[in-house]
Amino acid sequence: MEHPTYCPDRFRYQRRASRQVHIGTLTLGGDAPIRLQSMTTTDTMDIAGTVEQSIRMIEAGCELVRITAPSKREAAALGQIKAELTARGHGHIPVVADIHFTPNAAEVAADHVEKVRVNPGNYADKKKFEDIAYTDASYAAELERIRAKFSPLVLKCKDLGRAMRIGTNHGSLSDRIMSRFGDTAEGMVESALEFLRICREHDYHDVVISMKSSNPQVMVHAYRLLVARMDAEGMNYPLHLGVTEAGDGEDGRIKSAVGIGTLLEDGLGDTVRVSLTEAPEAEIPVARKLVERYANRTQAAVPQADSGDWDPFTYRRRVAREVANIGGKHVPVVVHTLAGDEPLTPARLYGCGYRYSVPLDKWNLDDLACDYVYVSEQEVDFELPGTLNVVQDWRAWKGRARHVPLIDAADFMNELAWTVDRVFVSAQTHDLLNPAFLTRLVNVPQAVLVLGTTAEHAMADLRAACWRLDAAGCSVPVIWRRAYATEDAETFQLHAATDFGGLLLDGMGDGVWPEAAAMSLQVRNSTAFGILQATRTRISKTEYISCPSCGRTLFDLQETTAKIRAVTSHLKGIKIGIMGCIVNGPGEMADADYGYVGTGPGVITLYKEREVVQRNVPESEAVDALIELIRQHGDWVEAVASEHNEAEG
Repeated sequence: MEHPTYCPDRFRYQRRASRQVHIGTLTLGGDAPIRLQSMTTTDTMDIAGTVEQSIRMIEAGCELVRITAPSKREAAALGQIKAELTARGHGHIPVVADIHFTPNAAEVAADHVEKVRVNPGNYADKKKFEDIAYTDASYAAELERIRAKFSPLVLKCKDLGRAMRIGTNHGSLSDRIMSRFGDTAEGMVESALEFLRICREHDYHDVVISMKSSNPQVMVHAYRLLVARMDAEGMNYPLHLGVTEAGDGEDGRIKSAVGIGTLLEDGLGDTVRVSLTEAPEAEIPVARKLVERYANRTQAAVPQADSGDWDPFTYRRRVAREVANIGGKHVPVVVHTLAGDEPLTPARLYGCGYRYSVPLDKWNLDDLACDYVYVSEQEVDFELPGTLNVVQDWRAWKGRARHVPLIDAADFMNELAWTVDRVFVSAQTHDLLNPAFLTRLVNVPQAVLVLGTTAEHAMADLRAACWRLDAAGCSVPVIWRRAYATEDAETFQLHAATDFGGLLLDGMGDGVWPEAAAMSLQVRNSTAFGILQATRTRISKTEYISCPSCGRTLFDLQETTAKIRAVTSHLKGIKIGIMGCIVNGPGEMADADYGYVGTGPGVITLYKEREVVQRNVPESEAVDALIELIRQHGDWVEAVASEHNEAEG
């Protein structure tokens, strides 16, 4: 089945050719660099505080400063903020007004700032979570209503030379869109296109588009579909990339990299915002590390392959045969390298989820316990945890239980008889260009392919290799293996999340094997499980959908997120939305199981999915009330105390 294209070239890195948009003196899109931006978290009416925070963002490298304007009062205050920034030498940095429910505030803001962001889901609609049956005629009438409400802003921005971002959010699609298209990437795209077509009717083109979601899988599919739909209608507007409500710390960085990095790999994206529940200036270095990888990316092509019936707009896991606990319907496995000069002892496993208790003479396993460890030619002379397997080099392997041989592609071709239940075959993508090697993989049902690449454009090369396997009728399970030379943990996490995450979002891969000599085993392990969690291919911990805060926020998001995480982090598989205001409330949480939303000064509203359960809970009591809500719905389990007195075996 032939699907419409969504990127310039699936086998050669190339930036998508977008229209260049002018935002004040800043150019975005076209041949301009990928721009970095963030959003203030201060109360907009705190002029001095907002200016100071904006300057901290600018000094960190922020090229566009976004500030919320929930009403005409805040929109007017943007003029004072802009004037003060100009007086302090930062007038060249564009200010973006963030608008949601108040069209009249958008028109006021356009008088003062270089760009206005509107959300199609709530700019002209009010969300009541109603399912409405539309005829074609009644739907067309709704579009006319939207045109009348949106056109004044379009015409004003055109007259004043202001830019605009049409920013669709997965969680705030209007009832109208939800009723016709459902909670889908298609609905997100159509929501933006409805507004974009109005801009084009008025010959207004200084427009940037975004498709944000807290779920990287939904976000990637929506952006891809948007590009395909824009191409079909002769549009090439630039893209603002972001995973909304990514959270904080390592989880927020990995989730952002999975979504943003996957799109950057295919040449999509003209500006990036990493939405972390942290100080806004902390977002900029993360965004820079994501985009600087492409500043000098070569355009060397990887070998092409027929993509078959692969659909870039929907998720479907590649069909792989089952080999022990790999492939089939098993979750992707995690493999780590322990090889080195240090003796192999139980303590060497502590960083990958296993702890041996001498007093109890037993192994304790974390939720983030890896599945395989590679020991090269070393021997393991202690009793293994029951869920762990050891990978040994082929020539050192002696056939011990739960020990798996690792053989390279050349030796695999020469070994004729296999009686083991599984064998790991280490290969590079160029080995799959050999038909005899593919045939051998097909005919050895115990084989698991451990696949790496030396190509700079790694994701494209590994993806094409998977297509090559499928074209040959080879359903061998695939473990992705990639080594990183960086000594910086954050860079390692971002790059690994990009490389592995994009493949997993495309349904490819039955395991991950990240290597980095400078990284501790604990960092490698948490990164591997974080990538699987972000791609929703293996859930091993609680997921927090936490907004990055802004001037609308009604409580300290960083402090509150830390409190909630401290008491709920053991609830494996539960998704908790933590939102600073009703704008980022039930809709923005999208698929969260429970919600904690600020709805007034000092008061919280609790949700079960998108339904209000308890209103006006005092903030001092709200965390306990959230725990009780989780308990009432049967999702609470008591945390297991860690063994504090463990000794190394």
